[in-house]
Formats: sequence, C-alpha cells, structure tokens
Amino acid sequence: MVGKRGYNDGCALSHGLDLVGERWALLVVRELLLGPKRFTDLQSDLPGVSADVLTQRLRDLQAAGLVVRRRLGPPAPAWVYELTDWGAELGPVVTDLARWASRSPALPVHAPISASSLILSLRALFDPDAAAGFTATVALRLGVEEFTVRITAGTFDIVRGGEGQPDVTFLTDTETLTGLLHEGLSLGKAHRSGRLELTGDWAVAERFRTLFPLPTPVAVT
Repeated sequence: MVGKRGYNDGCALSHGLDLVGERWALLVVRELLLGPKRFTDLQSDLPGVSADVLTQRLRDLQAAGLVVRRRLGPPAPAWVYELTDWGAELGPVVTDLARWASRSPALPVHAPISASSLILSLRALFDPDAAAGFTATVALRLGVEEFTVRITAGTFDIVRGGEGQPDVTFLTDTETLTGLLHEGLSLGKAHRSGRLELTGDWAVAERFRTLFPLPTPVAVT
C-alpha cells in the first residue's frame, strides 16, 4: 500500500503490488466490483478478516485513490464504500487472476465463498463457445443478494439487482449454486430437497449451468 512496505522498485508491477498487494486488499476490491457495500456487508462477505484489518485496508485503498466512502440517500441512508473509476479498472485484473488460479490443482473448491465472489467467478469461467446461439436473461437470488445475468451471442454480462423479465430465476444459496455448476448436482435433486426454487424455463436453466466449466488442473511435477 502507499507509504507501507514499498518495494522501492521502478517497475509498474511492483507499484501495483504496493497499491493492492497487502493481504485482503484485492478481496475487498473483488467484493466492490459489482457495486457499493456497507462495512458490515464487507465483514459478512470476508469472514476471515478482523474489523481492524478491514478498516485499515479500506483506508489504504482510499488513500491510493481506488475506493471512496459516501453516504447513500433515502430510502435507506447508510455509509458505503465503492470503487472509483480507476479502482473499477481492476475488474479485468481480478477476472484474469481468478481464471489463471482456477487451473491450480490445490484450488479449495469446497471452501466457503461469498455471493459476489461466486458471481464474479462466472465471468472468469464463462465459455463463449458453449454459449453459441444461446440468448437468455437469468436472475440469481442468493440469500439477500440478487444478480441479473445476460447471455447473448456468446457474450456475458452481469449486474447486481433485478433488471427486466428473466427467462428463469434461481432462488438458492452459494453452496447449492456451486453444486449445480461444478459438482454434478441436478436441478431436480436440488429442487426436491428444498435447496432450490426455480421459476421460469427449466431448459434455459439446464443450458445455463453448462456454461461455466472448471478447467483441467495443470500438472505439477
């Protein structure tokens, strides 16, 4: 971070690590990529970070010009943190790093994951070839969080919140959605167990869950 344990190296990559290389910093950025969050939201989505450390990381990111704190107006006034335009440019960096790390044989696929992190992983894993000829709007409701996914002609876009009329809506949790996408859990089994409520076109839901394959892990010798 700026003013803390710098590398004293003229390389821009080194300076980038000065800005976002401290533990938890890039994960805070990840959590803000889909929109502003309150401090308590960040604490909930990053359960391994202490309040003191989270406070310091937010201060560091603000000092670096990557995050700002502002007050939301009515009807739900609250202080939130959000990325600046420059901070939001880290989006492709986060996606590319996640895509690269998804090939690790040590990827902790069964570890807890926040809703934002899971949704952003879809961006990293999206297979445009598998989506050829497929157009759909999919609503994902994970607890109190809602996201809208649009897939058109092999392109993928996602926003926080509900927008428009979806072709299908998933009402579930992160663990179940992970199982549906990556662990062979069927829609029918998840629905019968009460872990999934699905409204809309089931055929769209079946196609959707095939578009985010985990890559083959690299061979480490």
